[in-house]
Amino acid sequence: MSEGKSVRAWRAAAFAAALLIITQTAHAGDQPLYAPSPDWIKIAPLPDTVGPEAGGGPVVIDVQQRIDGATVWNYSDTTVRLDTPEALSQSSSITLAWSPDKGDLIIHQLTIMRDGQAIDALAGDKKFTVLRREQQLEQRELTGILSATLAVEGLRVGDMLRLRVSATAADTALGGRAQLVHPLIAEPVRVQSAGYELSWRAADKTQWKVYADNVDPKPRRNGAFTELPLALPAPRQPEMPGDAPGRFQRMQLIEASTFADWADVSRVMAPLYATQGTLAANSALAAEVATIIAATDDPMRRTAMALQLVQDKVRFLAVGMDGGNYRPQSPDKTWDVRYGDCKAKTLLLLAMLHAMGITAEPVLAHVGLGDLVPSRVPSALAFNHVLVRATIGDDTLWLDGTGLGTRLADLRDTPALGHVLPVRAEGAELIRIALRPPARPTVELSMEADESTSIDLPSVIDLAMVVRGQLASLLTLAASQLPEKELRAGYEVMMQEFVGDAQYDMLTGTADVENGTVTLKGRGVFNTGWRLQDRRTERWLSRVPGLVEFEPDRARPAWADIPVATGEPDLMRYRMRVRLPDGGKGYAIEGDEQLDTQIAGRTIRRALTIADGIVTVDETLAASGTEIPAAAIASERDRVATTLSRSPRMIAPDDAVRRWNLDSAPSASQLDAIKAVYAKAVADADEDNITALESSFSFHRGIGDFKTAEAMLTRQLAILPSAEAYIDRANVRVERGDLAGALSDAEAARKLDPASVIANTTVALFTAELGDVSKATALLDERIALGGKTRYDYRLAKASMLGDFGSAEDAIAEFDALVVEKPGSPDLLNRRCWAKATRNVQIETALKDCTSALELSDSTAGILDSRALVWLRLDRAEDALRDLDAALLQAPGMTAGRFLRAIVNKRLGFSDQAAHDLAIARRMTPSLERSYARFGLKP
Repeated sequence: MSEGKSVRAWRAAAFAAALLIITQTAHAGDQPLYAPSPDWIKIAPLPDTVGPEAGGGPVVIDVQQRIDGATVWNYSDTTVRLDTPEALSQSSSITLAWSPDKGDLIIHQLTIMRDGQAIDALAGDKKFTVLRREQQLEQRELTGILSATLAVEGLRVGDMLRLRVSATAADTALGGRAQLVHPLIAEPVRVQSAGYELSWRAADKTQWKVYADNVDPKPRRNGAFTELPLALPAPRQPEMPGDAPGRFQRMQLIEASTFADWADVSRVMAPLYATQGTLAANSALAAEVATIIAATDDPMRRTAMALQLVQDKVRFLAVGMDGGNYRPQSPDKTWDVRYGDCKAKTLLLLAMLHAMGITAEPVLAHVGLGDLVPSRVPSALAFNHVLVRATIGDDTLWLDGTGLGTRLADLRDTPALGHVLPVRAEGAELIRIALRPPARPTVELSMEADESTSIDLPSVIDLAMVVRGQLASLLTLAASQLPEKELRAGYEVMMQEFVGDAQYDMLTGTADVENGTVTLKGRGVFNTGWRLQDRRTERWLSRVPGLVEFEPDRARPAWADIPVATGEPDLMRYRMRVRLPDGGKGYAIEGDEQLDTQIAGRTIRRALTIADGIVTVDETLAASGTEIPAAAIASERDRVATTLSRSPRMIAPDDAVRRWNLDSAPSASQLDAIKAVYAKAVADADEDNITALESSFSFHRGIGDFKTAEAMLTRQLAILPSAEAYIDRANVRVERGDLAGALSDAEAARKLDPASVIANTTVALFTAELGDVSKATALLDERIALGGKTRYDYRLAKASMLGDFGSAEDAIAEFDALVVEKPGSPDLLNRRCWAKATRNVQIETALKDCTSALELSDSTAGILDSRALVWLRLDRAEDALRDLDAALLQAPGMTAGRFLRAIVNKRLGFSDQAAHDLAIARRMTPSLERSYARFGLKP
């Protein structure tokens, strides 16, 4: 039996505490040291017995950290139980990673515990092998980390493996200060024994904080040191709503530092970003600065040009080696090698701005937890990013050299970084970045939709989407690296996120370096936006309902006072023009055509007009990154719901042109455009992408063009045969009167997928229709005898087949047995009603079946159609017409209902109405006339 995922995860992470400590520290040389642990470390005893509470994971996890002056000592003791072959395989090789420029890596003990005996796994002068491995290079990070590896010899299932290791760290960039952060184990983590202890010299001013609820830290004096032990695992931590601001999130860790305050952090970091003397007079970088100065006197334009140079000409590569965790490389070096991390890019930009006389300073930030910074212990560990804050006149500019695509218009945009720390020689306190929406849209989408022929047809849309920022950079990178076919596929995937599925005959991307944007342009066929709702056909015109959501959960008492974070600043603009059928005659708009409001942290503006049969919608959504106070959540939710419900929608007239009467359309523009797009799209179909053929088939079948639909399926089957495609072609061939060909396709589908219910039942149905009911029955009985989950499906198919082609008495008996097993099923009652009505038997009970089905079902169109036939058999044509009218109000495209209504209207003497419905039925479902003739039903 294989071990569970959680157990495997814990086995793989058995040394996680040690590894985390080690990778945050370093070794002065290039080899680990081997030495006993110092006297102050309290070595945890192994449990006398190993119980199941460890869950097959670590038995012991003990961490001790000590701050002594500028040095942090990190000690970890982990013991893992190897009770399965999988665990043995995972733990037989140990890898410890560290950076070689901060401190010492010290191996104290590696022991195999077996049958109460301790076996030294390092006996015989065994040593770890040291490797250089840039594991983060794909994430654009050059760490300089070394890896010490050892294959532990002699391990057996049932052993326990214990590793005790320490690492020291002293970072000269911190000016004699020390800092640390460490995660805390909390329930539901299962471990038999766990502990943590922090200690520091009592005479030193060390600040510490535990970020975990229901933990009772109690410092105690032990000689010259203060100790802070914590019992672990900590209690299960309270959950927080996912939309809570960052300051409410639980980090579940402990941190400590000897920084006095935030101003102290600022002062210590300041020398690292001093720009005086960093720009050599005759360097290539100095020449770039001179070029910018000569180009313009405008400080804003100079700033934009400098930032663009840093963003576009210097690729991002984090450098953490040779003291690089905090020390940036020089501007000239960054420019020469053309790579650098946030530190290097910040110093480069600062040097350029200062050379141009522009006031600027570095600021430390945390991407992701900036809202939490004020509550943290002051240290450099509170930050993971650095950028530039420039001041030009009354404007404060936040300039990020690691960003992409920032141009002059974007300089005043504000990053969602929460609280940041200016880096100044005199020190500084935290400041909060006041957020506002960006100046330019991150996405600007324009669409021209041709829907001038029919509301049922797909829309033909010419679109242009302009994107900037990270999205534009990804597209630019893709265009430089991907072959044309893969690039086109990537464009389609991206467009799907914004406009849904489509078949394109043209889709291109063009980069605009000057503006930092990429424009995607395309022309394609999209699913119609018109939907039947409450017996009328309508089309939503606003994108707001799909983009704005405000459903915060504050039901728990502990969450009642937590505000709602509404996301980062953003700006999007959408413009759509829809050309309506018949010049827009009879089309009406409901909802708010004009809008200027603020909901859910967004400012929404809308302008909607309709003229000359074209409806135009222009919407902008600007997010400022604000919070919704807890007290305002209820009222805000109501305002959002009201605004969304009032979103504008177009209502089609009752006599709008539908797909079944396209001949009456005043314009064929949309129809012709659809066919042209599909013709081009299907020409490029191959086994990797047959969606164009599938979509073209669906479209042509939907408008009653079965010849072209069959041709599309034939091409698809030649490229990529499938049971589904064979069944589709079988059904198309039925409509074209080719029953033999239909049966052949159904047989081919069954050959490809012998277990397919639809393939087997289709073979049986066509076999029966061709006159061999006995063979069809035997085929279905064979599948029924196999039992299993599909037995019901085959019994239902048999009953329906007999009702159409076999003995009416046998069919009703089959339905009776099914109803006994599933009493109250409206589907079964309707099917039994239909079988009785078509075969003109037991008509009185048929009426009861249909009426009961109507009472039990929410979807009644098909049942009303069945009952209409019952009324017809009872010579109650008026009642039949009433039911058919009601059914076709719900489902106007139900051609079986139209065929039956043609028969009823003819009996009632309404010849014109009968002819209208009959023409539609014959065009859309030609096989109906043949099917109904079997039951003596002829128009």
